[in-house]
Amino acid sequence: MAQQPPVPGPEEQQINIELSEDVAEGEYANLAMIAHSSSEFVIDFIRLMPGLPKAKVKARVVITPEHAKRLLAALQDNLDRYERSFGPVKTQTEMTSFPMNFSGTMGEA
Repeated sequence: MAQQPPVPGPEEQQINIELSEDVAEGEYANLAMIAHSSSEFVIDFIRLMPGLPKAKVKARVVITPEHAKRLLAALQDNLDRYERSFGPVKTQTEMTSFPMNFSGTMGEA
């Protein structure tokens, strides 16, 4: 009698993730805005540029509350590891008002 291969358990299951070249380049964002409803969190990643009155949403991610909690834990874990390697991340003590105040002179093209 032939043996059946074992059925992989949840901890053994692998997922193949495809990353296209344009997504792999990434998008720079220096602001995130988060909204939520009873069933989802919406995270807008925004690029705010100095001297421009308009900021562009570069990416929008919609996730469930459960995934938001997992994302929070993953970010905390990664920040902890980053700070152990490179030292504490400095943060401003006061909230920045909008629009963000970029310093320096405005260039002309």
